[in-house]
This record gives sequence, C-alpha cells and structure tokens, in this order.
Amino acid sequence: MKTALIADDEPLLRRQVRDVLERYGFDQIIEAANGREAVTLALKLEPLLIVIDYTMPELDGLSACDQINKKFPTPMVLMTGATDLETIERARLSGILSYVVKPFRDEQMLAAVDLAIHQFVELHSLREEVSTLRETLETRKLIDKAKGLLIKKGMTEADAYRKMQKLSMDKRKTLKEVAEAILLMES
Repeated sequence: MKTALIADDEPLLRRQVRDVLERYGFDQIIEAANGREAVTLALKLEPLLIVIDYTMPELDGLSACDQINKKFPTPMVLMTGATDLETIERARLSGILSYVVKPFRDEQMLAAVDLAIHQFVELHSLREEVSTLRETLETRKLIDKAKGLLIKKGMTEADAYRKMQKLSMDKRKTLKEVAEAILLMES
C-alpha cells in the first residue's frame, strides 16, 4: 500500500494536496493538523512520502522533519509562503527534497512530489553504494594486513593470499573472517 502523510493546519489545503496525491497514485493518505501529530504518525506508519507545511501549531514543519528524518528517512516536500534563503537552507538541512510556495497549483505540487521521490531514491541508492564501497575497502585493508603478517613469516604475497583463500574455502568463512582470525592470533 502506497501511503503518504499530509501535515498542515488548514483542512482546505490538506484536501487540495490529498487530491494531487491520489492522482499521483497514493492509495492511503493520512493527515495531521500539527507538527507533533505529524511526527507521531510518520514514525508509526512510515509513509512513502510526507508533504508538510512550515508553519503549524505545536511544532513547526522543519522541526518535525528533523525528528522524522533521524529515525525514518523518507521523501519530504515542504509547503510554505517563505522564500528567504534562511528558510531554504534550514529546509535543506532538515532533509526536505522539494519545496512548494503557497498558494500553489496542482501541477506544481505534482512536480514537487515527483522530484522529491526521485531524488530520495537516487540519494538512498548512492548511500547504499558508499556503504558497500566502505565495507569493501575495510575488508581489503584487513586482508592486506593479514597477508602482511604471513609475508613476515616467510611466505610470498601470492602464497599468503592462496593460503587465506584455502582457509576460507576449507572453513567456509569469508576472506574477511579469515583475515580477522589471522590478525587475532597475532595479537
């Protein structure tokens, strides 16, 4: 089920956004009338998209986005009447991926939603790739350290690597686990 959260203290504006999101393909749309309620609903229901107003009672939209993003990153669109650089910078730091100035036309909201979702997917993909590359680099460093210890014991680099590969296959462990075991035995 494709769920979206709309957070705004104006019921008519929530209705306008609801119509746009239904056309976009969201089949469950939840609504919050203030920032605190938006945080609670977002963390409980984990929507695929959040469209949130900047100025709301109890907790402003950007503070709500900060709290949500720390626990559940998701694409977010900010609705606001403010266009000053300070608000835009704060929105960026809060994890806002798209921005709509009120009053807006439905087409503007559709474009903002589409942009936020696509940017989120791309950003998430890049973060996963960076994480994988970091893990690969850390593994490579461990293997090289373990190989270095075996070389100090008189093996050639090729022999040390083959020995680690053989241990990996015989023990059904990854090269990283074999390298960690070699390093642990030496300490």
